[in-house]
This record gives sequence, C-alpha cells and structure tokens, in this order.
Amino acid sequence: MTIVARWVGAGLVSALLALASPGGWLASASAAAPAATSAPAAVVGGGSGAAAAGAASAAQDPAGARGREADANGAVAAAAPPRGTWVHAMAWGALPKYPPDFRHFDYVTPDAPRGGTLTMDGFGSFDKLNPFTLKGLTAAGVGFLLFDTLTEQSEDEPFSVYGLLAESMLFAEDGLSITFRLRPQARFSNGDPVLAADVRHTFEMLMSRQAHPRFRNLYGDVKAVSTPDERTVRFDFKRRNHELHMILGQMPVFSRKWGGGKPFDQIVQDPPIASGPYTIERADWGRGITYARRSDYWADGLAVRRGMFNFERIVFKYFKDEVARLEGFKAGQFDWIAENSAKNWARGHGGPKYRSGEILKREFRHSNSAGIQGFAMNTRRPLFADRRVRLALAHAFDFEWMNRQVFYGQYVRSPSYFTNGEMEARGLPGPDELALLEPLRAQLDPAVFGEAPMPPDTAPPHTLRNNLRRALELLREAGWTVDAEGVLRNAKGEPFEFEVMSYSKALERIAVPWARNLEKLGIRARLRVTDPVLFQKRVDDFEFDVTVVAMSSSQVPGNELLDRFSSAAADEKGSDNASGIRDPAVDALVRRLLGSENRTELVAAARALDRVLRNGWYLVPHFYAPTHRVAHRDVFGIPPTLPRFYGAQAWTMKTWWRQPDAGRGR
Repeated sequence: MTIVARWVGAGLVSALLALASPGGWLASASAAAPAATSAPAAVVGGGSGAAAAGAASAAQDPAGARGREADANGAVAAAAPPRGTWVHAMAWGALPKYPPDFRHFDYVTPDAPRGGTLTMDGFGSFDKLNPFTLKGLTAAGVGFLLFDTLTEQSEDEPFSVYGLLAESMLFAEDGLSITFRLRPQARFSNGDPVLAADVRHTFEMLMSRQAHPRFRNLYGDVKAVSTPDERTVRFDFKRRNHELHMILGQMPVFSRKWGGGKPFDQIVQDPPIASGPYTIERADWGRGITYARRSDYWADGLAVRRGMFNFERIVFKYFKDEVARLEGFKAGQFDWIAENSAKNWARGHGGPKYRSGEILKREFRHSNSAGIQGFAMNTRRPLFADRRVRLALAHAFDFEWMNRQVFYGQYVRSPSYFTNGEMEARGLPGPDELALLEPLRAQLDPAVFGEAPMPPDTAPPHTLRNNLRRALELLREAGWTVDAEGVLRNAKGEPFEFEVMSYSKALERIAVPWARNLEKLGIRARLRVTDPVLFQKRVDDFEFDVTVVAMSSSQVPGNELLDRFSSAAADEKGSDNASGIRDPAVDALVRRLLGSENRTELVAAARALDRVLRNGWYLVPHFYAPTHRVAHRDVFGIPPTLPRFYGAQAWTMKTWWRQPDAGRGR
C-alpha cells in the first residue's frame, strides 16, 4: 500500500509530473500495557492471518531485530507468537526490523543540525488547504508537513509501521479489529491534546460523502469505530482484510475544531489544525506557500522522528510551465529539483554553476516497485470499448525509437501493473495462479491462460511496419476499415479520432510520435493541453478520451486496488479508475488479494490480477526510470544511508538538512 505520494503534492497533477516515479505514512511504546498482556512488542501483519509477534526476545535483546537475518527485501524473518498483544510496531509477513527500544531509523542522521530554509518548486497553481476533498488543487506539502498519522512507515522495510500518534497497538486475535492507544504528549498545533474523539471525527469525515471517494475505498471494510476511553480508539472490520489494520495506522488525524463546525467540503482555505511538525506561515494563493517548523513539536524526542524535519522553513514556489521551472532553478529561485524529463536531465542541467559545483546533479537508487505509467483509454467511450481496438493502439507506440531518439536511453519499458517487483506476472501462469484463474475461466479471455502479454516492441526482429500491419488486422476485426482517402472509419462512416489530454506540453515528446504512427493507420489523435485546474476536474469527472496515468506500486499492494480497478470505482467520480474498468473477474481477484493470509497467497493473487489487467489492454504502457534524478544546490547535508522504498521529495523534506555554514536560507 502506498499513500505518501498523495499527501506530498497536489493530487493527480503532481503524480503525473513524474513520468515514472514510484509512489507511506508507525517509536517504541513506553506506556504500561494492561495487566493481562505483556510489554508492547510487535505484530506480524501477514494479512488477516497475521499473528502477534512476540517481542519478549526483542525487548530483552537491545540489538533486537538488527541481530537477526533479514530477507532480500529487508524484512526480518522469525517465528510469530499469537496476536492479541499490545505492540510498538507491526510488519506485513515478517517481524519489524526495529525493536521496542530502538533509537532511530538507520536512514536518518540523528544529530542532524536544525535550521535554514529549503525552497522547492510547485507546478501550476493551488486553491485549497484541505487535501481530503475532491474539488480543487491542494497546496504542495500540506498533507505531508502538517498532518501526523497514527503510525510511521519505515522506509527500509517492505511494509512495517511504528507508533507515532499511537504509542501502542493491539491487533485482535480473530483479525477483525485493531485498537490504538494514543500518546498522552501528542498535541495539535493549537495546543490541544490529540484524543480518541479526534481520531474518530477524522475517520467519520473521511468516510463521508463530503470527502474524496478514495477514502471510502481504502477504509470501506471498517464496520464501526469506537472510543473506549479518551486515548483509546478501536476499529472493527466487516471482514478480514490483509492490510486494513496497517493502513488505518497511516490515516492522518486532524482536530475536531478545524473548520469551526462547517461542512467538511466547505473547509477549503482554513489552515488545518493538525499535529505535524510544521504550520503554515504564509500562503500566497496560487503562487507559493511557506511552512514554519513548530518550536513546540510534540514528537521531537521520539525514535520515529529523531533526525527528521530539520529545516526551519520549507517554501514552495509555483511555476506555470516546465521551461520557467528549470530556468528558475538554475537562476537560484529554489534549491532542489526532481527532474522527470530525460531531455532536461541530459541537456538542460548544465552550465557554469554545475561545472563549479554550486549545483550538484545526482541519481539516487531505490528499490521501489515501478507500478505502471501509460496512456489510459477511457472505455466509457464507445470508441475504446473493444479490446482489439485498444491492443491495436498499443501496437502503434514505438518505445524503442522513442527511448533512443528522444530519451537518451534513460528509460526501461513498463510491461506490468507491478513492474520491477515480485508481483509482476511472467511466462505461463503457475499452479497457484491457475487455482485462482480456473474458477473464472468462463469470464476470461483464453489468452489469460497463455504467456503473460508484453507490450509490442520494435526491437529486432520486430519492426514498426509489422506492428502497424497487425494493428490494421485487429481494427478490421473490430469493424474499422481505411477508406479511399486514408481515413479509418467504422460501419457508420464515422472517423476514428480522439484527444490525448494533458496539462503540460512536455507530453508532446510522447504523444506526437505515437500520433504520427497512428496517422499511418488512418487515425487522427490530437494533443489537448489544458491548465492544471481544468485538467484535474476533467480527469475527476472522466471527461476525456485518453490521458496519461501514473500508478505507483508497493511491496504489499492492497486497498488502493479497489480505487483503481473495481467496477464500483468506475462510476465513482474522482476515483483512480481512469480507464473505467468493469470486470467481475478483476473484482473477484482484487477481493481475493485483499483476503491473502500470507505473502505466497498475496503474490499469487497479484500475478493473476496482473495477467487479467494486461490482457485487457486498458493502457498503452510507457516506461520508468530506475533512479531518482535530483539536482540541488550544494548547501545540504544528506544521510549516508539511503532508504530503500521512498519518494525523492518526501525523503528530502524529511531527512536532509541545511549545512550551518551555508547560511540560514533566503
């Protein structure tokens, strides 16, 4: 499950700024547990079959999990005692890496100096400070910098969470509830304590029709929320769900006083009352926003916050287009840039300041699953309702030429919805996948039971000419023929034409070569560039033919799949189901995945789902970059140990610092 990207930027627009960037929001507990339980330890969250992990050994061993053998993903394997114990941390399918008495995460510098300003860039505009509603564009950084969550996700483990607002957690023995005990020192920015009633209020607001529909998909399996006392909150589930107990810990919490009693969707420009490390110092609507670090930040001494959020101020300056953005960076208007354009990275980042070392150009490795980016075809439109048509359009996309001529060989093709990860389907389905697919055979295309489909390519011996020939065959099968004037038409004489919608002219580098090849098939494809606000609204309302989507993935996919692929989400405005997928087989496989009892079952369900989605050809797959490309002024300190699963912007705001001899910012 990946949530962090949602709060760092401004929704879909900021997600699409990254051509293939990957897309988390849990200190040891010191409060005494009830007499019937042992000291807070750890929970193995292997789906609904997760067991409470005993931490007696970890508590007695200061090295704790650090002294045990970790698997290839960084998870610590160990036998798991029963659930039903108050714990300091939870991990999916393994023991948490860090024991109850850990001092800090390995990827931070615990004694990093505090102070100075970090100035970053925003794109387009913003008009609201509430990141939880559908309408409008949220200011960059609001969710990430202002809102603490019940738990903090470790960035060097596949999916482990440690108590932040919650000092301890209890996952029920039957897997049907999770209870959080809040820290008595937790405080909102107005000085009020964070209480169970605030957590309940937050949940109820997020589940209301006034909030973004995404939350109703994420938390839809919650049956009830209760507050046994002022610092304890319990969530009961409708059914077992392999990650629900953990993603509830990633829920941001805000005060009941935020908005002064207004309906939630009318809380627009009211500064949030939240418990995070920063508050808003100044908002210049649509142009920039400045965050100031709280001098009274309640979590400074916690292990999950040591060495983090070191800047006195974080500023976002907004730019209307990418040319102005790059030139503004080189002119010193801001300090740090994540470069998503291969052309800019190869040719735009250069000059005297780079040669002198004033600006550093770096690539940071990561282990993120790449997910998928591509042209999403809106199957709500009759033009794209036929799978053969969608596959034909994919045959006209020449990635190999594009990567060679336009992108300087910097990208790798994305074949899967779980690209670069264990969940990616390969070759023929194995016995565990077939066990899930066979009961659905009557609903599936026979091709699902063959080799996992790969995007059409032009690497020898394949050629674009052969791909276009195959595309014409598929179009003829679907009832489309080329007339005497070279225009592709259906039986009614209607031409095949559509728009590719974007908010940035940068998409021309991808869309124009594709449109040129489509023209050879008699298809007219036009690029329509609109402003970010209108773009977001049209995507939310599904008012487009084709647009670019970027779906990040994680080591443990989960409830986000309901928002992306379920039939219910296809009709829910604002959902991530851009293509309008309505397939009962997909619905069944998503539900099966959410009920996984262990990692073996999870991987099998994800691979089976991947096969079905890829055979539907809902996207024309693009590509991804295996590194974070970052340029920055040489004024920052960076922790020597990289995290493994992280986004570049969030990592910078969270763990970098300004060198004291570099001044205190502008």
